[in-house]
Amino acid sequence: MSTTAEPGAPGALAPATLAVAAGRPAREQGGHVNPSVPMNSTYVSRGVVTPDELSYARGDNDAWHPFEEALGALEGGSSILFSSGMAAIAAVFSLVPDGGTLVLPRHAYQAGMVLARQVSERHGVTLRYVDIADTDAVVAALDGADLLLAESPTNPMLEVADLPAVLGAARAKGVRSVVDNTFATPLGQRPLEHGADVVLHSVTKYLAGHSDVVLGALVTRDAALATTLRDHRTLHGAIAGPFETWLALRGLRTLALRFERAQANAAELARRLAEHPEVAEVRHPSLPGDPGHERATAQMNGYGAILGVRPAPRAGTGEVARADAVVDAVRLWLPATSLGGVESMLERRRRWGTEATTVPEDLLRLSVGIEDVEDLWADLDQALRR
Repeated sequence: MSTTAEPGAPGALAPATLAVAAGRPAREQGGHVNPSVPMNSTYVSRGVVTPDELSYARGDNDAWHPFEEALGALEGGSSILFSSGMAAIAAVFSLVPDGGTLVLPRHAYQAGMVLARQVSERHGVTLRYVDIADTDAVVAALDGADLLLAESPTNPMLEVADLPAVLGAARAKGVRSVVDNTFATPLGQRPLEHGADVVLHSVTKYLAGHSDVVLGALVTRDAALATTLRDHRTLHGAIAGPFETWLALRGLRTLALRFERAQANAAELARRLAEHPEVAEVRHPSLPGDPGHERATAQMNGYGAILGVRPAPRAGTGEVARADAVVDAVRLWLPATSLGGVESMLERRRRWGTEATTVPEDLLRLSVGIEDVEDLWADLDQALRR
């Protein structure tokens, strides 16, 4: 595989170009433009197996290499593909020793938080929850910790961390740091450049972008750590299928266009919703009054495409019923729990019993897609006014 298309070295190419060019087959007369889908469970192998030799597809698989190369180029590190985002999170949590301490946001991907509680119960790990936007609180919580898991922006509250500050503090205190970059994508921020040890992705979301695969990935610049994480993948069987990987790479090629359109739609909808008489609160870092606006403006390229919206209360209607009624009334937006696809989705987050109790009962999480913004607006407007 070639690292990037010629001309230009990897560092000379813009992220939007890397998403298209990285992970391509070598340029040979009559060769393939796109990687093929190798369907192998094992490989021809004799004698002593070397670390870089393909021998059995659970340990290493040439189906993964093009995607791992492309994502690694985008994030600036070595990428390791997993069967799901949860498999990647499990690999991260395995870095915390029995009896160790894990610092994590009070608001974050809820299934990951469920797993953290199980790790705590089974392995005696102390969990320290922090408001990731409160830099002083995060830094104080790092004393004696083993691992910091940060999300920025957080799911679903969209709090924005001061990544350079908290990651720098973690490094100074000898605490390994992981940043979930699913919401921002490597087009919005590159946490390894701020000092993160590992970047985490649910590839299912923006990277693949079409709501048709379930995959995860980790990226690091630490060669020894990469080996540890790959070993975890191998021994726990958390491996990606060849065709899902191929679909994810195909989706990655249009990431820049999709994310640009989705972000523009989200910012416009946030602006209009903030003025809507049937809306009590809008969360999106693009809004000047949003708590994360200043920080996101300083350290991110864009503001992401996720909104948090709370409908205005109505007499005689409870807040849960009011929010659920909005979800039931939309016709274009899809009521669904995922995000990052080309289609726009929404859901009331507290319908999940494992969601943090500090998330408002009536908060709607909106994942803005690439449809015409006027159609999205018309559908939201009519649903809110019913």
